[in-house]
Amino acid sequence: MNSKISLELLQKLPKTDLHMHLDGSVRINTLIELAKEEGVVLPTYTESGLRELVFKDEYASLDEYLTGFAYTTAVMRTRENLERIAYEVAIDNQQEGVRYIEVRFAPQLHANSEMDIVECIRAVNTGLDRAETEFNSGAAVQSGDEPPFHYGIIACAMRFFTPGFSSWYRRFFEMHGYSSQERIFALASTELEGAVARARWEEGLPVVGIDLAGSEKGWPAINHLEAYKRAQRHFLKKTVHAGEAYGPESIYQAITELYADRIGHGLTLLDPASVTSKMIRDPEAYVEELAQYIADRRITLEVCLTSNQQTNPAYRDLHNHPLGKMMERKLSVTICTDNRTVSNTTVTNELYKAVSTFALTRSNLKNILVYGFKRSFFPGRYDEKRAYVRRCMEYFEKIEKEERSGGNPG
Repeated sequence: MNSKISLELLQKLPKTDLHMHLDGSVRINTLIELAKEEGVVLPTYTESGLRELVFKDEYASLDEYLTGFAYTTAVMRTRENLERIAYEVAIDNQQEGVRYIEVRFAPQLHANSEMDIVECIRAVNTGLDRAETEFNSGAAVQSGDEPPFHYGIIACAMRFFTPGFSSWYRRFFEMHGYSSQERIFALASTELEGAVARARWEEGLPVVGIDLAGSEKGWPAINHLEAYKRAQRHFLKKTVHAGEAYGPESIYQAITELYADRIGHGLTLLDPASVTSKMIRDPEAYVEELAQYIADRRITLEVCLTSNQQTNPAYRDLHNHPLGKMMERKLSVTICTDNRTVSNTTVTNELYKAVSTFALTRSNLKNILVYGFKRSFFPGRYDEKRAYVRRCMEYFEKIEKEERSGGNPG
């Protein structure tokens, strides 16, 4: 353990979370309250009960991990509820020193006859904007003593879905009864990208990019090529869940076919044993070249330690996690929560795990934090982003200096 970097210091430092699912980060008390209002049946209506039965510290399998999302998404189908949940997520991050977040969610999971895709994005933005305005109106930010809070929104397409995922998906299946599943999934992603482009460029909403989530095995990213081509044309940023539950080939496809700027998880990046394609004759050389390509282009890996531990038994002992090797290779890495509620974690806790397990130095920590700000899909102009990153890192240095001298941040 690196005792020089305390949990208290990590709490104070300016941080980012670039990989955080809204439906996995609903406050449990809010879930209980909204479930009662919406008539959603929960296995229990106490926080302690839900922590014991649904939102656990450890899960037996990925299927068990995903159980909680059925409950959270069930209460996220009105404008008011989406706004409230987004607002509270921002507040929770602000309270632990997180100064920039990218909230990702799949609007098609929440859209219905009363609320279309763009309206879902508007609702989430309203909640986040309210939290941002309140925070940035505070004396510390107004005086220039502390950096402001900002955010972006990422819309998730799904590699795979069924009619049971939501009423929107059910209607979409019904309207495309003569298309293959793969074609339906591709069309849904293209529809989502069109809504995101309209929300960003016609309405000015800070929806900064798209993501591709869901089961990797059997549902390759290439199916969604058209949506990502259109995103590229619309100047939208791109991230892809890849290398989480499938081999390095999934990461390769995400960055060479879908133009991914960042990779969600990327666990198999450095693992030749995870290569499955018979066409790859030298897996070790393959992953080496892939890692070099990613490093050279500063494609950032969104690492979520607790989530990986909970969904993959190989990482229950966190020393087995590839973060250490990623750091050794000087890859661009940022530490994220994935799901604050489902994984029962915070950015501070994730960073503390990284520091404690891999003996990270203060220099390592600073690099991780600065990558979070620099490789964000910040919704403003590039010069505004540079100024914001500089302000946040100056605040980092201020806190670190005061911590070394035994003082307290002002």
